[in-house]
Amino acid sequence: MRAFVTGATGFIGANVVRALLGKGFEVKALVRPTSDRRNIEGLPIEVVEGELRDFPSVKRGMEGCEVVFHVGALYSFWVRPRRLIYEVNVDGTRNVLRAAQELGVERVVYTSSIAALGRGTKEKPATEETPVRPEVLIGDYKRSKYLAQQVALEFARRGLPVVIVNPSFPVGPYDVKPTPTGQVILDFLRRKLPAYMDTGLNVVAVEDVAEGHILALERGRPGECYILGGENLTMKEMLDILSEITGIPAPRFRFPYTLALPLSYLNAWFCLLTGKRPRMTPDTVRMTRYYEFFDIRKAREELGYDPMPAGEALRRAVDWFRESGMV
Repeated sequence: MRAFVTGATGFIGANVVRALLGKGFEVKALVRPTSDRRNIEGLPIEVVEGELRDFPSVKRGMEGCEVVFHVGALYSFWVRPRRLIYEVNVDGTRNVLRAAQELGVERVVYTSSIAALGRGTKEKPATEETPVRPEVLIGDYKRSKYLAQQVALEFARRGLPVVIVNPSFPVGPYDVKPTPTGQVILDFLRRKLPAYMDTGLNVVAVEDVAEGHILALERGRPGECYILGGENLTMKEMLDILSEITGIPAPRFRFPYTLALPLSYLNAWFCLLTGKRPRMTPDTVRMTRYYEFFDIRKAREELGYDPMPAGEALRRAVDWFRESGMV
């Protein structure tokens, strides 16, 4: 079977491509001409150049494929001009799904995000059915992923066999950018993390997320969402696990929200003046007020999804960062 994959050069996409190859799929990857292709070097795949915002190149690249994995997205909390993140994440998703519908593909797996879902609490983690309140859609990235998921659900209602997966905070190999979660791990390994925020996240091995995509293809119900997560951890718990793995002391100082927010505004203004990319923005600080804890029961029961413990996922991430020379 031939699979068309967007976002193959990215973190999740590179792992999805490898999972597909391991299952015997032929892979055709849509890649921007300017993309960093380190993550797919040497892989036995067909690369077609195109751009999510360019419908003709998407459709042309998809021709001859039975299934589609739309993994590509702009994952950043600082994009200038701001409209770009909506053009890629929302309009790009519409282009991929429109092409799939016109070409009559058998199944589409769309990689959404927990950013598009509602928020629970520490005591009651969110599920796929938790209502989305406007105040939790902080920043352009979250809003764009929410709107893109609504596009996917609309195509499903119109008959396109699209299954939606919502990864949480994956860690592991091929995080070359790195992602915001990967940056936290790198900062810890480089001993550049003097403090932590009082927040929580759901940590999952990226290899399990990739396997979850294939399970969604095989067993997922069209029009349904499935959280591909792992283990709920506070930020302090995650750093303590990293300390156990590496022997590096975990930071003891908790950075207060009331101090972090005004500093993030100063940092953002400075970066607007200098053209640099901020490490901390008002949006990312506001996000720490919510514990990103999620319940993966639906994916377990319907897909047979069974992720490894967070400690093993973090160990693999540490090993890959070290072996790749990023530390």
